[in-house]
Amino acid sequence: MFDKVLIANRGAIACRIIRSLKAMGVKSVAVHSEVDAQSLHVGQADESVCIGAALASESYLDMGKVLDAAERSGAQAIHPGYGFLSENAAFAEECERRGMAFIGPTPQQLRDFGLKHTARRLAEASGVPMLPGTGLLKDVPQALAEAARVGYPVMLKSTAGGGGIGMQLCHDQRQLTEAFATVRRLGQNNFANAGIFLEKYVAAARHIEVQIFGDGRGKVVALGERDCSLQRRNQKMIEETPAPGLPDGVREALWDTARRLGESVNYRSAGTVEYIYDPASERFYFLEVNTRLQVEHGVTEEVTGVDLVRWMVQLAAGEPPPLDRVDPAARGHSIQVRLYAEDPGKDFQPSAGLLTRVRFPAAVRCDSWLEAGIEVPPYYDPLLAKIIVHADDRAAALAAMEKALADTAVAGIETNLDYLRQVVADKVFRDGHQTTGYLNDFAYRPHTIDVLAAGTQTTVQDYPGREGYWDIGVPPSGPMDDLAFRLGNRLLENSPQAAGLEITVTGPALRFNSATRICLTGAELEGTLDGRPVPWW
Repeated sequence: MFDKVLIANRGAIACRIIRSLKAMGVKSVAVHSEVDAQSLHVGQADESVCIGAALASESYLDMGKVLDAAERSGAQAIHPGYGFLSENAAFAEECERRGMAFIGPTPQQLRDFGLKHTARRLAEASGVPMLPGTGLLKDVPQALAEAARVGYPVMLKSTAGGGGIGMQLCHDQRQLTEAFATVRRLGQNNFANAGIFLEKYVAAARHIEVQIFGDGRGKVVALGERDCSLQRRNQKMIEETPAPGLPDGVREALWDTARRLGESVNYRSAGTVEYIYDPASERFYFLEVNTRLQVEHGVTEEVTGVDLVRWMVQLAAGEPPPLDRVDPAARGHSIQVRLYAEDPGKDFQPSAGLLTRVRFPAAVRCDSWLEAGIEVPPYYDPLLAKIIVHADDRAAALAAMEKALADTAVAGIETNLDYLRQVVADKVFRDGHQTTGYLNDFAYRPHTIDVLAAGTQTTVQDYPGREGYWDIGVPPSGPMDDLAFRLGNRLLENSPQAAGLEITVTGPALRFNSATRICLTGAELEGTLDGRPVPWW
């Protein structure tokens, strides 16, 4: 077994890997950018190395800096996690050239499955059902001709990368013509590969994936399937296992084809075979292979009892895990939600800043890098945490997730926490009828207020305010007109201690994003709602 492993990543996945390494008695080395110096994974690791400035291209994506840090620290292996360098074949080769183990698939497997059009060829050769599609397209006329053959609607895709980047749904010739250059540019800018191809689009589809693990010598096991249909702009938000409402015959066929594909290339380490599933016809089609640990691997671990990170490290150290003794049958049901630093009320714009409060429920698994006082930087993926529940069945898991989300609190920046609560409570998800397009039309109701103008000396107050802090120099506070303040809360049937706005000079301009009861109290000012006067009291 290794004495020391470097984690070439940050955030929740870095903390997750460190946890497994500690359980194995293996020392961990964390790399970090300058802005991540106070990040949780840095404090949890046995050692840490700063590898550059904030931009990922100058730190986490710089192969030379990561490898130099590994050599200086004496690490014998590198775990790439997901994202960044995790599917970079050149990085895996350079690890081996420098005498360090790359904890993941072989460089050749990273290449073969890293490009979607070559992955399609391998899958087709293994007898995996395929969606009608094309090879690489050279220009718009060829794309139009192929789309006419395949039949609209089609999905125009970058052959490299992932995370929903470089994908465009096209319903007709005009949309395809307009999207061609855009998708090609996204592929080149994000993945240094401008190759694009077409695939038939299934409208009411579900996204099902199978977790596999191979020993690199031909033995591959399938560790069950996950439903990842709840996506926004092709980015997964909620995942669960087992997939709800999946016929047993379909489930077994999914496992079998994924295992067969892995065996055909002597797959090594953890990987995921992804499929599009058409519930109407009960048929599934190959989508792609992710040659890395998935963000949603935790739900599989919960129902199988397997520590996938431990398995990956053991295999890379020459100690293959006991694949022959694995039972892939799920024990119970597990659901994961992804907490993101983004504002659903503003078209999911990214959010960054200082976290003033962080609370996660103690009774559930939470893979996170958050704590109060940490600054969330604007430079990286907005994933903050993965909240994972496990219960005896799906109904119990749904109840556990609702409670977990109710008990979670993150303050200081905007997050999608309330959005997740509403999706989990929605009937479509509770009935297990979600499709990949479901969230596109989901009616989110943000319980928030936008401050358009703050108003001179308009403050947030509550009653009685701060008391008992004179000894440390904090005078008593609270509303100046505390009687009117309390009467307003009584009229609204609020607690007397509920917070409100106290206007001293000029009032604010506010936009209410959901139905709201308001009460204006105290000395009369001019108040309007949509330009019309509002009565006092």
